[in-house]
Amino acid sequence: MKKSALVLGGAGFIGGHIAYHLKNQGFWVRIADIKAQHEFWSEQDICDEYLEGDLREPAFVERVLRLPTHLEEDGAESFDEVYQFAADMGGAGYVFTGENDADIMHNSVLINLNLLKTASKVGAGRIFYSSSACMYPEANQMDSSNPDCREDTAYPANPDSEYGWEKLFSERLFFSYHRNYKLNIRIARLHNVFGPKGTWQGGKEKAPAAMCRKVIEAQNEVEVWGDGSQTRSFLYIEEAVKAIFSFVRQDNFRGPVNIGSEEMVSINELARMAIEISGKDLRIKNIAGREFEEKYGFPCPLGVRGRNSNNALFSEKMGWAPSQKLRDGLIPTFKWIKTQKQKAEKLV
Repeated sequence: MKKSALVLGGAGFIGGHIAYHLKNQGFWVRIADIKAQHEFWSEQDICDEYLEGDLREPAFVERVLRLPTHLEEDGAESFDEVYQFAADMGGAGYVFTGENDADIMHNSVLINLNLLKTASKVGAGRIFYSSSACMYPEANQMDSSNPDCREDTAYPANPDSEYGWEKLFSERLFFSYHRNYKLNIRIARLHNVFGPKGTWQGGKEKAPAAMCRKVIEAQNEVEVWGDGSQTRSFLYIEEAVKAIFSFVRQDNFRGPVNIGSEEMVSINELARMAIEISGKDLRIKNIAGREFEEKYGFPCPLGVRGRNSNNALFSEKMGWAPSQKLRDGLIPTFKWIKTQKQKAEKLV
């Protein structure tokens, strides 16, 4: 019997890559997303069926979770694997300004509530929930050189954004449905996943994509928000996909567990890396405070001072660690974004 998988938010960056790999592994794949299509993947490359709709609507979620007739006729009772990436989210310019907090919390929580309630009625196999490193306490991430993101430091809770609070609440929601309705869940806290075929402009792009675009567009200087000494780690998408699949398909533990890189860099170092890849002679201009507000109209959104994945638990349980350096993933990401920008300019 052919295995089946459902990818919620499959028109997004990580969801699209997961769906692509599932289809290539021989799964029958359904994607559900509010977008009409994936911006960068063709439908035939990532799924067998694409359902456009609003996962905030219970009726649509029920339709999404019910198997197609031909799989039921083959004896399947529910999707073998369900991947939940659907959320209202974006980069620092979207998450940390405070202007989108209500929508972020309302939309994402409602999607998760609908998924879990419906799955408890119609059934589902293994359910993966994509949480975030943003749920870690702000106090643990004030030292840019020594952030503490071990899984057991989540409480006492105090994330630095409403996006982080929503992720923390949703983790508890998934575990509640596991305890009360026996749903077979897996929860991973993803740390800054990046790569080709993701948002690279428009305000919702993450730091690596934004930095690559800025360098591609720059003539003399690259603008970096803040003083640039804030630190992060970034995990290339192919590494993330491998880690997610290995986590979902094991039975040792449910998480939550970090999936990320331990190669921590400052944002200025990220900028210099992108400049080096470009071959340009550019200087870095850090911008914050009054100058930033005058230019953008809102305070400079920086997030925490430092964040880095701690992979000790994943290594202990799964024996996994990323095999690529940041620069190895930044090179194909830079080339892909450069190609996308050239395509966009030809259309103008």
